[in-house]
Amino acid sequence: MSGTLFDDISSEKTLTSKQKEVTSLERLRDLDKKIADAVGKVKALKEEKAALEERVRELERALNEKDEEIRRLTSEKTVIREQIEDLLNELETIEIK
Repeated sequence: MSGTLFDDISSEKTLTSKQKEVTSLERLRDLDKKIADAVGKVKALKEEKAALEERVRELERALNEKDEEIRRLTSEKTVIREQIEDLLNELETIEIK
């Protein structure tokens, strides 16, 4: 074996340097993956939020339609009640005569 005592130290330093590079690359890949996952989650949450907002709008429209129907039916009920009262009054006047 030819070489000096420092050859082993030099190759250990190189190996350590390479290991550091690999470790740094792995950390960057991990970070990149975490960022990509976070971006994916944010995108999914935004889509879910948009879908939920649309559902809220649909339910509000349906509620408004039901409110309008209740107002219409209440009005019809009042008109019908008044008609029945008028008819009953007419019947009373007919029976009295």
